[in-house]
Amino acid sequence: MELQVVLPDESPTMPVRTLVDLARAAEDLGYTTAWLPDHVLPPGEYGATFGGVYEPLVTIGHLSAVTERLRFGTSVLVAPLRDPFVLAKQVATLHQLSGGRVVLGLGVGWNVPEFDAVGADHRQRGAVTDDVLALLRHLFSGGTAPYRARRFSYEEGVFAPVPEGKVPVMIGGNSDAALRRAARYGDVWQGIPAGPGAFAERVRTLAGLPSGGDVVPALRVGWDGSTPVEQVADAVVAYREAGAAQLAVHLGAYEGTLGRMEALAGAMAAR
Repeated sequence: MELQVVLPDESPTMPVRTLVDLARAAEDLGYTTAWLPDHVLPPGEYGATFGGVYEPLVTIGHLSAVTERLRFGTSVLVAPLRDPFVLAKQVATLHQLSGGRVVLGLGVGWNVPEFDAVGADHRQRGAVTDDVLALLRHLFSGGTAPYRARRFSYEEGVFAPVPEGKVPVMIGGNSDAALRRAARYGDVWQGIPAGPGAFAERVRTLAGLPSGGDVVPALRVGWDGSTPVEQVADAVVAYREAGAAQLAVHLGAYEGTLGRMEALAGAMAAR
C-alpha cells in the first residue's frame, strides 16, 4: 500500500520554507504523494476546516520544482468554483513541467456561503462537476473543436499543451454519487474514514460499477499526534486489509509535522 501525506494547513505565520522542507522530507521518507486542500473564498479562517491559505496548483508548481520523485495532488479541488478551461490549462502545464507528477483530485464542494460568495451554483454542483470532468477528458486527449455538451461547449479553439501520458484524476467522497463519478471519470477514488468495514463496503460497491474495478481505492485519514503512532499504524493496516491501495495521512498543524511523518513512516516500515 502507498503511504501518502497531506501537507499541513498553512497560515500566514508559517514560513513558506516549511512546505519545501516537508515535501523534501516526505520524498526522502518514502511517501509517494503529497496532497494540498482547496478553498477559494471560505466564510471563516483557514485552518482545520478550510485548509491552507495557498492556492494548491500554484503551490504544486513551486514544490514540484524542488523535488524529484514525489507526486503532488489536490485533495480536493472544488471543481464548480473554477473555470474549467483555465483549470485544464493549469493542470496540463503542471503535468508537463513536473514530469507527470500531478494528480488532479476533484470534488463537488460543500460550503454554501463559499459558493454564494463566488457566484457558483451550489444546487447544481454535482452536475457541473460531471461536465467539468467530461471537458477535461476531452481537452487532455487533444481537445479538438468543436466540442458540444450540456455545458462548456466551444466551436473553435486549440488546447495545448496536450499532456504526455495520462493525467491521473482522483475523485473524493463517500457517497454513491461520488463512487459513480469515480467509476466514470476517475483513476483513483479517495474515501473518508468511517471504519474499515464501511470502507470495504464502499470498495465493493465501486468495484461493482461499470469500470469501477479499474479505479484505485484510496483513503484519507487524520492524525495530530494525540494517539500513539502504533495505534495509527494498526488502523492503516486495517484499512489496507479492507482494500485501500493508497492511504493519505493529514498530520494536523505544521508544528511537529516532520516528527509525525518520521514516526509513522518508521512504524509502517515494520509492517
